[in-house]
Amino acid sequence: MPLPSKMSGVVLTGHGGPETLEWRDDLPVPTPGARDVIVKVSAAAVNNTDINTRTAWYSKGDGESSDATWSGKPLSFPRVQGIDVCGYVVAVGDQVDPARVGERVLIEPCIREADGKILDTPWFFGSECDGGFAEYTRVAARHAYPVKSTLSDLELASFPCSYSTAENMLTRAAVTSGETVLVTGASGGVGSAAVQLALARGARVVAVTSASKADKLKAIGADQTLDRNADYLSAFGAGQVDVVIDLVAGPKWPSLLDALRPGGRYAVAGAIAGPLVELDVRTLYLKDLSFFGCTVLEPDVFGNLIRRIERADIAPLVAETYPLREIGAAQQAFAEKGYIGKIVLYLS
Repeated sequence: MPLPSKMSGVVLTGHGGPETLEWRDDLPVPTPGARDVIVKVSAAAVNNTDINTRTAWYSKGDGESSDATWSGKPLSFPRVQGIDVCGYVVAVGDQVDPARVGERVLIEPCIREADGKILDTPWFFGSECDGGFAEYTRVAARHAYPVKSTLSDLELASFPCSYSTAENMLTRAAVTSGETVLVTGASGGVGSAAVQLALARGARVVAVTSASKADKLKAIGADQTLDRNADYLSAFGAGQVDVVIDLVAGPKWPSLLDALRPGGRYAVAGAIAGPLVELDVRTLYLKDLSFFGCTVLEPDVFGNLIRRIERADIAPLVAETYPLREIGAAQQAFAEKGYIGKIVLYLS
């Protein structure tokens, strides 16, 4: 069946607030390049990445748009955002097996191929290229991963960005069975994913969260919770942690390093409490600590995540759902952080 020429979706018209998100019914349906697939989007999750890109949070120049993407390059407008995508392959390029049509897929958020070329620097879906906040999207076939699961499209759409970010952090920090892992921001999408993925490795997990969410994190398996407003060292003790998975940073950051054992590892992929921290370099070198900044996915991470989904090693945590047209309300609910897990948008 031929694809339509026009589609509906949400475009970002510039950096700013929710007013920069515009619903359109006249967007052109993408056509596949030789090595591409076209995916009909069924569900797309709300993510920090999309909001941070919209607000130019990634910019180090006080909101300058010239470095407001993950890659530090300017964003072009209008842009269809949406890094978390579940959908179905409906068309393929000349160099892609036509048997792929009909596959249910998750799109890898960190892409190394676009427009038929291998990229010098990886892009992020919905940032340097159009993403999933529309009825159809295009991606290199290698980044559309078939997934065999009894989970719904809405549930599957909760996985790609948050869970691959968490899987990447745990991979980079080489978390193994029996180790103690401290996860900050544990109630968020990446944090709750890190809790599950660390547990799947056989680690002991300490989850930092608000008191109101502690029981929910224990319900998904956290061995211990710490109130985010507590003094970590008084509550937990110094030198008790093998790995810190940090999504918060902020003023309490030095105590995370104090909590690490000698030879401990620290992995970071977020800074919701503030990106500027104070480091006593002596703590770093006298304790022989290793630091890992985690943005670009290691090559095997997304495939490993797909296998964990198919084995049911991890579970989706979908807190709320909204139609795509109500993306502004969904992002507002996301910003209020009154839930655990993910908010997912659906396309009817």
